[in-house]
Amino acid sequence: MNKQLIIFDMDGTILDTLKDLGNSLNYALTLSHFPEKTLSQVKSYVGNGIQKLIERALPAGSNEAEVKQVYQDFIAHYELHCSDFTRPYEGIPELIRTLRRRGYKTAVVSNKADPAVQELCLRFFPGLFDLAVGERLGYARKPEPDLVSLVLSELQISPANALYIGDSEVDIATARNADIDSLIVDWGFRDAHFLQSRGACCIVSSCREILEKLP
Repeated sequence: MNKQLIIFDMDGTILDTLKDLGNSLNYALTLSHFPEKTLSQVKSYVGNGIQKLIERALPAGSNEAEVKQVYQDFIAHYELHCSDFTRPYEGIPELIRTLRRRGYKTAVVSNKADPAVQELCLRFFPGLFDLAVGERLGYARKPEPDLVSLVLSELQISPANALYIGDSEVDIATARNADIDSLIVDWGFRDAHFLQSRGACCIVSSCREILEKLP
């Protein structure tokens, strides 16, 4: 692959954020007297942003006011605890440094709230991304291509010269909708069998495999 820009998803791709997401979700659920969720359940809910995470975690028939309250409590807790247990997956910082040494631009596109994206990039990947964007007003969440298109425009890279790396069915669809090539990792929130069933055309299991596919 001859590319100029590598765009990474965040949750489940470069950062293992599951425990912090689960802790904040259960904190917010408990405040509203809803049952807590297991990490396995939380893992199945993530990918489409915090609003969808909350909606999927609440019992069927929950009303709009209940969703809003749990959402607000989640955001307040997560802003303070988004990096308590979150860590980069093995080899990820070294992978990004290697890509940058080879001359690639690097970016993050996430459905996570933008302030959390900025904080986590600064904490775990200082100076390693040319641009990082999360959920923003006026831009549709993934799998819509809005945020990817924003990054391509800001960095002046054509879709043909970009590669998207993610870990979920949302990322598969995002790359397709943005008309860019993708690599899908199987160490995140979805396993290889599930990813294949959702149309992943190229699945990788290590940072080494990613580097082998890029000159």
